[in-house]
Amino acid sequence: MKRNSTNELYKWKESSYRKPLIVRGARQTGKTWLLKEFGRTAFKNTVYVNFEETPSLQKIFLNDFDISRIINTIQIHSQTIINTEDTLLIFDEIQSAEKGITSLKYFQENAPQYYLAAAGSLLGMGLHSNISFPVGKVNFLDLRPMSFDEFLCAINENGLAEIIQKQDWEVISFFHQKLTEYLRFYLFTGGMPEVVKIFAETRNWELVRQTQNQILHSYEGDFSKHAPREVVPRIRMVWQNIPAQLAKENKKFVFGVIREGARAKDFELAIQWLVDSGLILKSHRISKPTLPLIAYQDLSVFKLFLHDVGLLGAMAGLNVRTLIEGNAVFTEFKGALAEQFVMQQLRLKTESYIGYWTNERSTAEVDFVVQDEGEIIPIEVKSGENLRAKSFKLFCEKYKPEKAIRTSVAPYKKEEWMTNVPLYGII
Repeated sequence: MKRNSTNELYKWKESSYRKPLIVRGARQTGKTWLLKEFGRTAFKNTVYVNFEETPSLQKIFLNDFDISRIINTIQIHSQTIINTEDTLLIFDEIQSAEKGITSLKYFQENAPQYYLAAAGSLLGMGLHSNISFPVGKVNFLDLRPMSFDEFLCAINENGLAEIIQKQDWEVISFFHQKLTEYLRFYLFTGGMPEVVKIFAETRNWELVRQTQNQILHSYEGDFSKHAPREVVPRIRMVWQNIPAQLAKENKKFVFGVIREGARAKDFELAIQWLVDSGLILKSHRISKPTLPLIAYQDLSVFKLFLHDVGLLGAMAGLNVRTLIEGNAVFTEFKGALAEQFVMQQLRLKTESYIGYWTNERSTAEVDFVVQDEGEIIPIEVKSGENLRAKSFKLFCEKYKPEKAIRTSVAPYKKEEWMTNVPLYGII
């Protein structure tokens, strides 16, 4: 399957300032496949070490960080010569090797000529205790679930993916109905690579849902495996409560929905653990759309989304019948799927700040306010046929943004004060 992140890997390979690369992301987003495929297509040789599956190598960094010794040991183990010209060295599940992450610092300082990429779930790596993290000594690549255009490529609709990436609205207009149908499919399947592969090969909705439920089950198993024991019950409560939070008209996260009388301090660690693990996405309320947005965020008021829209539908028990009922899937539990889709598409631009706006009395709200390359862009998500957006217009009249986007199931249309972009065109 084609992943857009491959382009970033090639840039990393060609960079004169290349450092050891850490590919981060939640479990089952395709980190291992991406690196192996990159090694296969961009290098003559690939040496792959999975420290979780190779206990004999878990202490290879324990005594010292002599790079010659480390390389020689791995060469003997893999029965492959590791040279600096055409070999990609992959350290998978690097958090399972004692001082494995720390070793990347010494590769960067003492042997920067090696092409070294490491991977590991944030569940194990980002929150691992007693780690000396190599700040400033590594490059990062965040891998998220497959985007809508990657989904299109997976189902052999490369041409549609290309015109979306180019934002060629004149050509896109001829395929509006087809793209809307594929978006309905994507809202059900989501972007987890294994799920997309099964859908592309079988078009079996029941098998898609079974696979999603297996992924959700494995995540809950990871909570017990990786999180501090005392926080695990609250992590589960937050995780399982997200569909209920997004089903509210006002999608602001309310602790009382988790448990009567619950307070922020009871669940702060659990929420942060899930955010750091890459399993949930967080959007803070901003009081004023002024650069930089982070200076105007309210840390106590936020929305939480899952990292994948398909998994959200699985958790909520979304029935496949909604796919054949026209655009009902977009309005399912108060438009939560549409807003979730927009959030994860926007999050693909990792450098962008994503918040949302309400006025002081919370009588008006704009779903997303994004800071992208020094520009502030309000985005209103309309999941139904009614495109009236009183709050959105109020915001635009008050703050006069240079660009304002309303996204809906309607085709592309540019108006004087805003542009309607079809949901499938949010990239």
